[in-house]
Amino acid sequence: MKKAIQLACDTVERGNTPFGAVIVKDGEILSEEANEATTEKDPTAHAELLAIREAAKNLRSENLSGCELYASGEPCPMCLGAIYAAGIQDVYVAYSLEEATEYGLASPYVYEQVAKPNDKRDVSFTALKPSNVEQHPYDVWKRKDKA
Repeated sequence: MKKAIQLACDTVERGNTPFGAVIVKDGEILSEEANEATTEKDPTAHAELLAIREAAKNLRSENLSGCELYASGEPCPMCLGAIYAAGIQDVYVAYSLEEATEYGLASPYVYEQVAKPNDKRDVSFTALKPSNVEQHPYDVWKRKDKA
C-alpha cells in the first residue's frame, strides 16, 4: 500500500491527480502504475486500468483471479468495472470515496448515473440495429467458441 500511495504522490508532480495502484500475485508485484490521464490526454489512463493492463501482459492472461490490487483511493466506476472484468477479488484501498469527494477527486455523479435505469441517465443509449448485415458479431463469437 505504501508503494501505491507513493505512486499517487509522485504523479501529482507530473500534473496528474493523485492515484496509484499496485497488483500483486503470490507476494510478487506484477505491476505498479500511477494515474496518467492528464499528462497522456487519455481519460482512461487511470492507475488501476494501467496496472490491470500491465499485470495481464505480465501474466499473459486477461484473467487476474488470485491477484490483489492495492489502490491509493477507492476505484472509480470505470476502474471498478475493469476489476470485475479481470476477475480480481481482493482490493485494498487506502482512502475512501468520501475522502476523495472532500477534495473534489471522486466521481459521485457517475456512481449515481450508473445506479439509474438506462432511460433515466443523462447519457442516452439508443438502439441502432443495422439492417442487411450478413453476420451478427455475437453469433460469430459463439461459433468460434464451439469450434
